[in-house]
Amino acid sequence: MLLGLRRRIGALIGGFEAAQGSRRLKGFQPSRAHVNTLIAAAGSDITARARYLVRNNGYALNAAESWTGNAVGTGIKPSSLIADKDLKTRVQQLWLAWTDESDAENLTDFYGQQRRAAREVFIAGEVFFRLRPRRPEDGLTVPLQLQMLPSEMLPLTRTEVLPNGNVIRQGIEFDRIGRRAAYWFLRRHPGDLTDPGMVGEMVRVPAAEIIHVIDPVESGQLRGVSRLAPAVVKLFLLDQYDDAELERKKIAAMYAMFVISPAPTDIIDVTPADDGSGDRIVEVQPGQVVPLEPGEQIQTSAPADVGGSYEPFEYRTLLQISAATGIPYAYLSNDMLKANYSNSRMALLEFRRRVEAWQHSVMVHQMCRKVWQRWLDVAVLSGALDIPGYERKRASFIACSWLPPKWDWVDPLKDAKAEIEQIGAGLKSRTQALAERGYDAEQVDAETATDREREQRLGLTFGSDPPPLLLPPPTS
Repeated sequence: MLLGLRRRIGALIGGFEAAQGSRRLKGFQPSRAHVNTLIAAAGSDITARARYLVRNNGYALNAAESWTGNAVGTGIKPSSLIADKDLKTRVQQLWLAWTDESDAENLTDFYGQQRRAAREVFIAGEVFFRLRPRRPEDGLTVPLQLQMLPSEMLPLTRTEVLPNGNVIRQGIEFDRIGRRAAYWFLRRHPGDLTDPGMVGEMVRVPAAEIIHVIDPVESGQLRGVSRLAPAVVKLFLLDQYDDAELERKKIAAMYAMFVISPAPTDIIDVTPADDGSGDRIVEVQPGQVVPLEPGEQIQTSAPADVGGSYEPFEYRTLLQISAATGIPYAYLSNDMLKANYSNSRMALLEFRRRVEAWQHSVMVHQMCRKVWQRWLDVAVLSGALDIPGYERKRASFIACSWLPPKWDWVDPLKDAKAEIEQIGAGLKSRTQALAERGYDAEQVDAETATDREREQRLGLTFGSDPPPLLLPPPTS
């Protein structure tokens, strides 16, 4: 009632048309519920539909793979900021050895887990990793592994007040001052029917052991929403439309004839050829003359054609899906016919700005930093690394830069020349340029010095005119 009064007052005094109940907006009644309420009611259905589309729809699958490849690629890698070069080298070498052992399922390495995390966040809106300490006898370089837990393992319906005053909201336990205290996970995926045991059993995992990777879109949001959510309806309906169009084309491609006969009582009784079902059939062959019964006529089928509207309609719909998912049209559809250098570069620049923001604020901040800090703590405590004064100067030892994989451009020669000119003019440092390409400057310099020393020792010359060839003196 109060809402209707406000709208009548707004209609009288004017103001924002978007808030008025005019004829055009009469049916526009958006929900005023908080995003947590909406996710609790619809989150599981959205995730299920997003997973279905990725499994069955080529455009949805391409969008997920494109996002994953650009957001993570071969991995976002650390570069320790420890000042001591020898110690830094030991830390980096130990980390590299541990990345092959990080997966608790032994399916991939740490950078493969990054890729799986990025894919899960795109599809389900979130993913969880549990930090699993291991025993020394397990034989790991550093006794620590990561176990990936999909979003369905943390039920959205678990909301209650505990006897100690803590509150569980959508599976996440908060203490009395609002800090995350624990996560209540199912011991088995609710949709995995191949594991009949532990159905419905739950386990409380302290928050310090869980990494929650999520890209929240609203303040106070607890759980994630699929990036496919704004495109689910159009992807599903477009898939149905494509199937119907394909079926229509298949029917239209069939050569069909119909025999028009007079009333059945006027047909002369003949013995027709049949296929065993008693139906009359006429087999047509090239150059064949087929006699008809008196009064019969031949009429061929002429299915309706969609005309020239199919391609524009498909293109416009895919553009809307591209905008909804944040994936460039060419990446979504693999259609390069409409692309040229200029518009491809503009689309790539915008897309990469979004990806870089996500890399920094989500993947690095929520996952990479936490794994690096826990890994270094465990490495020191287990004796895998000997760092004197680590506890006292921990902040300086865990300092680290994270380098995403370098971008490949449409015209790498032009970009390389422009970057060289920027470095020469002092507008950019080599360290910055190498970091943007995903490399550590100190490591590159050390490798370059080693290469040049080896080239001089072997008498090799690259990047300039080769030395003159010394021919043996002629023999008499």
